[in-house]
Amino acid sequence: MAVKGRGNQRKRTAATRDQPAEKTEQVVGAGKIDVPSDAEDGSQSDNTEEGDFDTMLQEMADDQGFDSDGGDEFVDDDEEGLAQDNEVDSIHSSDVDGASSDEDSVDADSEDVDSEDESDDESGGVLKRTASITTNDQDTAVDSGDEHDSSVLDGEAMDKLTIRDFGKDLESWKEYRKTLPQIDPGYASDSSTEEPSNTIGDVPIEWYADYPHIGYDIDGKRVMRPATGDELDKFLANMDDPDVFRTARDEVNQQDVKLSEEEIDIIRRIQGGGIPDADFNPYEDTVEWFTSQTMQMPLNAAPPSKMSFLPSKWEHKRVMKIVRAIRQGRITRTAPKDNEPKYFDLWANAGQGEDTGRARRQRLTAPRMALPTHAESYHPPAEYLPTDAEREEWLATDPDDRKRNFLPQDFASLRAVPGYDRFMQERFQRCLDLYLAPRVLKKTSHLDAEELTPKLPDPRDLRPFPAAEALVYTGHTGCVRTISVDPTGLWLLSGSNDGTVRLWEIVTGRCAQIWNFKEIVHKVEWCPSLDMCVFAVAVASRVVVIIPADLCDSQKRLVSEELVRAGFANTGDNEDEDDDALPVSWDTPTSAEQASGVQVSIAMRATVMAVTWHRRGDYMATLTKEEGGGSVLVHQLSKHKSQRPFRKLKGSVQGVKFHPTKPWFLITTQRNVRIYNLVQQELVKTLQPGVKWISSVDIHPQGDNIIVGSYDKKLSWFDLDLSVKPYRSIRYHKQAIRQVQFSRKFPLFATASDDGSIQIYHGKVYDDLNQNPLIVPLKILRGHEIRSNLGVLDCLFHPIQPWLLSSGADGTIRLWT
Repeated sequence: MAVKGRGNQRKRTAATRDQPAEKTEQVVGAGKIDVPSDAEDGSQSDNTEEGDFDTMLQEMADDQGFDSDGGDEFVDDDEEGLAQDNEVDSIHSSDVDGASSDEDSVDADSEDVDSEDESDDESGGVLKRTASITTNDQDTAVDSGDEHDSSVLDGEAMDKLTIRDFGKDLESWKEYRKTLPQIDPGYASDSSTEEPSNTIGDVPIEWYADYPHIGYDIDGKRVMRPATGDELDKFLANMDDPDVFRTARDEVNQQDVKLSEEEIDIIRRIQGGGIPDADFNPYEDTVEWFTSQTMQMPLNAAPPSKMSFLPSKWEHKRVMKIVRAIRQGRITRTAPKDNEPKYFDLWANAGQGEDTGRARRQRLTAPRMALPTHAESYHPPAEYLPTDAEREEWLATDPDDRKRNFLPQDFASLRAVPGYDRFMQERFQRCLDLYLAPRVLKKTSHLDAEELTPKLPDPRDLRPFPAAEALVYTGHTGCVRTISVDPTGLWLLSGSNDGTVRLWEIVTGRCAQIWNFKEIVHKVEWCPSLDMCVFAVAVASRVVVIIPADLCDSQKRLVSEELVRAGFANTGDNEDEDDDALPVSWDTPTSAEQASGVQVSIAMRATVMAVTWHRRGDYMATLTKEEGGGSVLVHQLSKHKSQRPFRKLKGSVQGVKFHPTKPWFLITTQRNVRIYNLVQQELVKTLQPGVKWISSVDIHPQGDNIIVGSYDKKLSWFDLDLSVKPYRSIRYHKQAIRQVQFSRKFPLFATASDDGSIQIYHGKVYDDLNQNPLIVPLKILRGHEIRSNLGVLDCLFHPIQPWLLSSGADGTIRLWT
């Protein structure tokens, strides 16, 4: 019997296996060994806390049967007692095997019992097997110091060592565990560095179009959207990428996936209608699992059993159970099958007028064939027989134009009449007429075109609105890009490509003042506040703030100058961002500019395309040609402070505008209109007009409706309380729409186009939320000339009167009243 370890428990012999498992005590020499029973061996609880490695190893040793206190006693036991125990074990094992000879017991007692002990080598901690126990029938020799019995363990044996091989030396076990190779986590491991997979499920990816993330991973964390360029960047990347034709787009994870050769082969096989698996052979040989030859003899020659001649008792019980169920009525015969024919006559009951559940169309009977006349007789009167001239004329006439398809002939008797050669053709033509031209009584609806058109009010009942040209302002030598009317309605500003800004008196058409900037003027805008007299001009890469001193009274002039000049003292104290991030400078104008009314100049990095004022007059927003979030800036006039509200913007920005009643800010991109809340700093909604390129946007004075004009000739009306889709789309212009504008006082709005026309609409918005807005086309105004494929560039309603001002590429400004 082999014994491993110093405190290893003894195996139960065959003589004691039938006895109940109890904790027995055996005396070996002068010491004692406690041998736990099987129940106690497996019932030890583990209360070790995580991280206490020493305690865990100690308890592992206890589980294996090691006793830290009594281990030495086991080694020092009397050799005679150990030999006697080994002899008893050998006798028991030999009894189980059925061997009765003394040689078998001697051979069983002479087995070597090995005990392993590990120690660290000075050179490298090489583990050696240093203990071996030799047992014979008289004594047991334990020698742990024999060098000739030690052998260096190879790598495979070292990996298979357990704590049982180390005995009581737990420190050697710890050092041995440190020498084991580290586990290399592969792709099947949990620590694999893979890209987080998107786990949004069956959710459209378009729902995340306005968010910086595209979904969530398995831990609930956001999966951020990868950076993408514009169409030009994609084109250049595709030109440089040799694998562009084997790249597929993963819309869920928003990334391009390169297809392998196997995946491309699978796709080609599917497109060709083949089997995706290249290794699959659809024409494999049939495996003959069962032979087709019948055996002539049974498998065995044993006679049939007696049970095959006796009826089965269990089958008899089963049959009687079914009989009782039939007698009690719990099992009935199946219903007789319906013997209706599979095919039936669809028109069998057509003439009986039965209601078959479907709407029948009233059919007309086929018309009867005309009865034969005297001309078709075999012996017609002489007047029905044709002459030679009539016969030639009938032969020369086209068959479709003949009045008759035959010529009358005269026969002496009915027996002399031959068969009709066109009988089959006429019968076939008759069948075609009945089959291809069925006669059905159709119900026609008599509708008047006026009933289909919506009932709109008469335009004469919707007056006043601009209907005729009243005045033309001339003086500019280039295209007039922009116009603006002051809040009082007395003065008009205009900016042109000739580099000048002109101030006009609206009623008389007189040019009161001219500012020459020598560069293209992109935008002029009056401050909407009635307490101030200030306007801004966007010229090249700067915005100039001007106070026309000759037009305003002393009170407005004083308030305006204090507001503009107060910021020079606060310029250095209110810079929140460095010059590299926000290169905007508030400059003091020169003496010549101050003489013309220029108060401050705001210099920027790129060309300024648009300027819009806040309704209070202290803030204004600018739009430049710069890419990214730096194109939109908000400036505070009283503090000379500029800030960038957006770090990043999606798409090319076309325009900006403040909401007239709410703290909202509108960003117009090429295809969408995004509405942001400046107080809560969040996106409110995104309007989707469904156009290719947005040109202009305007907001209704009440703030609940927005109109959007586009370069693809379409006008979209949005109701912010209904949906992000347009309530109505109008397409009356023949060319691109350049400007859309609401009237601030009257229920009117206008659109200006490159076709040289201006269309006036009546747009009534009701206070009742259940009633939709009323949109009625009123008038088309024509007067501007088209030059270089450009027509009307800007239009604007008068703030007080139902007048309209327009500017065009012909260099004129026109007043419509």
